[in-house]
Amino acid sequence: MRIDLHTHSSVSDGTDSPATLVATAAAAGLDVVALTDHDTTAGWTAAAEARPAGLTIVPGMELSCRYFSSDGPPIAVHLLAYLFDPLHPAFAAERARLREERLSRGERIVTGLAADGYPVAWAQIVARSEGGVVGRPHIARALVEAGVVDSVDHAFATLLHHRSPYYAPKADTDVLDGIRLVRAAGGVPVFAHGLATSRGRVVGDDAIAAMTAAGLLGVEVDHPDHTPDQRAYLRALADGLGLIRTGSSDYHGTNKRTPIATCTTEPDQYEALLAAGTGVPVVTD
Repeated sequence: MRIDLHTHSSVSDGTDSPATLVATAAAAGLDVVALTDHDTTAGWTAAAEARPAGLTIVPGMELSCRYFSSDGPPIAVHLLAYLFDPLHPAFAAERARLREERLSRGERIVTGLAADGYPVAWAQIVARSEGGVVGRPHIARALVEAGVVDSVDHAFATLLHHRSPYYAPKADTDVLDGIRLVRAAGGVPVFAHGLATSRGRVVGDDAIAAMTAAGLLGVEVDHPDHTPDQRAYLRALADGLGLIRTGSSDYHGTNKRTPIATCTTEPDQYEALLAAGTGVPVVTD
């Protein structure tokens, strides 16, 4: 079996519609794909309705979080959540709050750019999102279309970088609270790309241990942003903590260069993930 447990559609910051994404997954030879858009489940139904025969879809999401330590500033972390009940009241309310945070942050960024003469308009960016979760990639694409930058990567390296004067923070979920919410909704929480130092600061083993104590069930080991040494380290750490090991592409369509199915999950680890989730089932034949 070929299993990719981390992909994004145009409902958040990917470029493929949910229907196109599942078709792309099947064409790449995947047997299983998880749809894990940021802070939303809005693509689940469209993906299920367009599912090619023979492809299993794992309903999921990527939750925007922070790890708060006693000896330093908070660190941004992402939590993959699988097979949770989307109607669980507390978790649904937190997802709604995060989406509002994304909108507010995006508008602040665009307002600052426009004030300095960059040809971007918030209303047009929201309209192009087609009702999905608006994030910095949408602003990046608008900057590309306006000829301000050469690519989405260029936009993130300059105007949208966290050290840019236009950057605006958002109030993400405390990751320990996020883990508890996912578990309460019957889901499986997995720590996403935990050693991807190319993305910024990463948490240490003590944080992963604290997350495990809060109910974390897995760690994303094989990820395009992890070096071979980082993957080996995470694999040993996961085994030591009794955590599920996942692998995935973190596919974003043309917003990133990584093809779908670049990294995959071992079948026995996938079976362990299925056994742990009680919120909703996978979509399959």
